[in-house]
Amino acid sequence: MIILKSKEEIFLMRKAGKIAAETMKLIKKAIRPGVETIYLDKIAEKFILSQGARPSFKGYRGFPFSICTSLNEEVVHGIPSHRRLKEGDIIKIDLGVEVDGYNGDLASSFPVGKVSEEAFRLIRVTKEALEMGISQCIPGNHLSDISYAIQSHTEKNGYSVVRQFVGHGIGQAIHEDPQIPNFGTPGKGPRLEEGMVFALEPMVNLGQSEVEILSDNWTVVTCDRKLSAHFEHTVAITSHGPLILTA
Repeated sequence: MIILKSKEEIFLMRKAGKIAAETMKLIKKAIRPGVETIYLDKIAEKFILSQGARPSFKGYRGFPFSICTSLNEEVVHGIPSHRRLKEGDIIKIDLGVEVDGYNGDLASSFPVGKVSEEAFRLIRVTKEALEMGISQCIPGNHLSDISYAIQSHTEKNGYSVVRQFVGHGIGQAIHEDPQIPNFGTPGKGPRLEEGMVFALEPMVNLGQSEVEILSDNWTVVTCDRKLSAHFEHTVAITSHGPLILTA
């Protein structure tokens, strides 16, 4: 069941989204060669708690940290550690913030120092795919219009979308109905209504779409070990069009 949010609830989610966005800014400033990914987690947790909020991911299904840090062929759910960033890496940061009982979910991909043109283009196209999906968050459209827009832009540029992991509804729970695949046929699924709030998150691979979960039971990697990028925003559907709560 898709839970519609009131204007008051969306206001609270925007508050969570703002803290998430500010957290991501702090992390971005700290990303450079030689930095341990666990240091990025500590920065994030300290700031989120200082804002009177809570990191949504910590303890979620047993996840031990406040953010996910996924490098290169790692798609999502990478675990912070003492691994150091290297020049030419791309790192994906995924984080959630809960405040006053409501959540915001945000992810970005960043170059570490100077990266290859191939990596830079993958990051750019993935961000654009998210923007294409957001543009479809209009009352009266179908849920699959979002999926189709993301898939079309990704594949037009020669990349593939991950199919095993999807976007989702969000609100008082970090994951709510509906699931939002990053692929699909337009004009299918529920019609979009004012008050729906979604976490859209294209995961785009340089190579094939297939992924697998490593033995830590969290980290998702591309099966061909080629690069992957990931972007996410929490978006509310309003009568005036999409409202990005994590901007």
